[in-house]
Amino acid sequence: MPLRRKKSNNRNEGEVIKLSKLLNIFLGVIVVTLLVTIGGAIGYYSFTMDLPGIDTLKDYRPSIASRVYDDNNELIDEFFLEDRKLVRIAEVPKIVRYAFVASEDSRFYEHQGLDIQSIFRAVFKNIEAGHIIQGGSTITQQVAKMMYLSPEKKYTRKIKEAILAYKIDKYLNKDEILNLYLNQIYLGHGTYGIESAALGYFGKNAKDLKLHEAAMLAGLPKAPSNYSPFLHYDKAKQRQIYVLTRMMEDGYISQDEMKKASEAPLKLRSIKPKDKVAAYFVENVRRYVQEKYGADVLYKEGLSIYTTLDLNAQKYARDAVEKGLTELEEREKYQPKLVQGALFCMDVKTGAVRAMVGGRDFSKSEFNRATQSRRQPGSAFKPLIYTAAFDKGLGPSTRFVDSPIALEDVSQEGGLWKPKNFDDKFMGPITMRTALVLSRNVVTVKILQEIGVDYAVSYAMNMGITSPLVRTLSLALGVSGVTLQELVQAYGVLANQGKKVTPYFIKKIVDRTGNVFEETKIQSEQVIDPRIAFITTYVMQDVVVRGTGTRARSIGRPVAAKTGTTNDTRDAWFIGATPSLIAGVWVGFDQEASLGKQEVGGRAAAPIWLYFMEKALQKIPAESFPTPEGIVFIKVDSQTGKPSSGPGTIFEAFLEGATPKESVGAMNDEKEDLFR
Repeated sequence: MPLRRKKSNNRNEGEVIKLSKLLNIFLGVIVVTLLVTIGGAIGYYSFTMDLPGIDTLKDYRPSIASRVYDDNNELIDEFFLEDRKLVRIAEVPKIVRYAFVASEDSRFYEHQGLDIQSIFRAVFKNIEAGHIIQGGSTITQQVAKMMYLSPEKKYTRKIKEAILAYKIDKYLNKDEILNLYLNQIYLGHGTYGIESAALGYFGKNAKDLKLHEAAMLAGLPKAPSNYSPFLHYDKAKQRQIYVLTRMMEDGYISQDEMKKASEAPLKLRSIKPKDKVAAYFVENVRRYVQEKYGADVLYKEGLSIYTTLDLNAQKYARDAVEKGLTELEEREKYQPKLVQGALFCMDVKTGAVRAMVGGRDFSKSEFNRATQSRRQPGSAFKPLIYTAAFDKGLGPSTRFVDSPIALEDVSQEGGLWKPKNFDDKFMGPITMRTALVLSRNVVTVKILQEIGVDYAVSYAMNMGITSPLVRTLSLALGVSGVTLQELVQAYGVLANQGKKVTPYFIKKIVDRTGNVFEETKIQSEQVIDPRIAFITTYVMQDVVVRGTGTRARSIGRPVAAKTGTTNDTRDAWFIGATPSLIAGVWVGFDQEASLGKQEVGGRAAAPIWLYFMEKALQKIPAESFPTPEGIVFIKVDSQTGKPSSGPGTIFEAFLEGATPKESVGAMNDEKEDLFR
């Protein structure tokens, strides 16, 4: 009996031990499970604590290019950090979407952001290689990486990418995810997104892509440089065929469609740099927008900037400047591309800038010689002085004596200033018309002396000259530096019946949502009597007919113009206006030096003006400057300015009530006033 009891006790003890072991195992499992759960939770928290929220994805606002358009809404240029143009997924053909899906993520429409099969396949290949060579990323994971994560190849980043991809798949539908992907992806040669790539590679919008083109683009994300058809055409074709094969295997296209697409020729757009025909104009626009709205807005917010530029006129301007300067260099045997030039053209009535050339090569010099350079205008300043004189009671028939003059000037040798004419000759008594048409320096000095320097300075400033002007009689010879833009604006007052308009470059700026940032209103102000403005333009037309600007006479239409030449022919100018369009040309060296003894304004600058305006005005009928009320025309002797009906007479314009006398007495030494 005792033996049996002992045996039973041993059996019970064994069962207890077994139960104890099972309990320990169970407790261990629970502990391990808790530890794994807690550890997993901690790990998950550590991975997700710094992950961004995805709620902004539905309000997708990527960095997109701002675009600059000319007056006819033709694209001129773009400003961007990333060359991206947004396109809605609904506008992307299905064949394009399927090409990217087949190439990058064949189970895109089936998985929930992660493709486990692809992940395991990538892991095994990475283990085999000993380092990360394949990611196994889905399109959704690529979106997560592009939108939120760095491109570094680390397992921690891949885990974060997977978590985000899962969240994104729950938050967005497949089309929304594909929309993000196709707009965000980099596709080589500076293009971001399918729309920009379609334009960059094929010169067409994404909605117009054909199967063979879509397959080529879909092969790029893996390695845009390696598979660029511009750089490695054979590799690009191999990759294209791979994409087409995948599309056929996944049922998106038939074998016949695959064959036809693989044989279709790729008509690629040239990757040569864009012709920067309006580089100086565009730079002017860029500086304005950046200074007013900031670089982030300019380069990231996709502004549409509508400008006043006429792209055709701009091409004419560029070609005219280059042609004229090349001719000058050949005449004077100068090194090519050494002489510089500028052209500025605007609408007379509105101030809209139609063309602007700031130099010969923007890539070599961004300095804008049309708007930034202050050079002596020489005789091109004279019309402003004559206009001021006409407004003070003198007239085109008023005569001055073109004769030597000596004026006190302590800065000159002997304390005297003796201005000379360009030809070192004197013509004796001549009318103000003749003096302006033939650009007589000494007579202009005497006119300025007559009306007063301060009066002339104020008058010029009122017409648009903003640069500082010397308050001495040397102002008559154009010794104060001005910009080409200023001078064109001032001449524009004469052509616009006394109204001053402010030159402007931008018509309207609109953001990506259609909100108008700003819209230019034409600024016009009546600053001088329209009759006075007409008298000056009436006289200035004679500059082209028989004066210093006859090289522009072949234009065959009324033009009010004036040449300008400085001492030693360092600067040559020609400003000419029609009732609708005005343009000015400057020619010179950046480092001031003589252009050549004969390279005056009528020879060096006028031909450039003519080359440009002949084409710029070819679709505009010839116009005459309108005659305002209060102007009368009287036949006068061209030499004396006296009323006459004999030979050598011209019709001269006068203010009503201030016509010349029938007879005049003896002329004084300096001036003969023929007016009542």
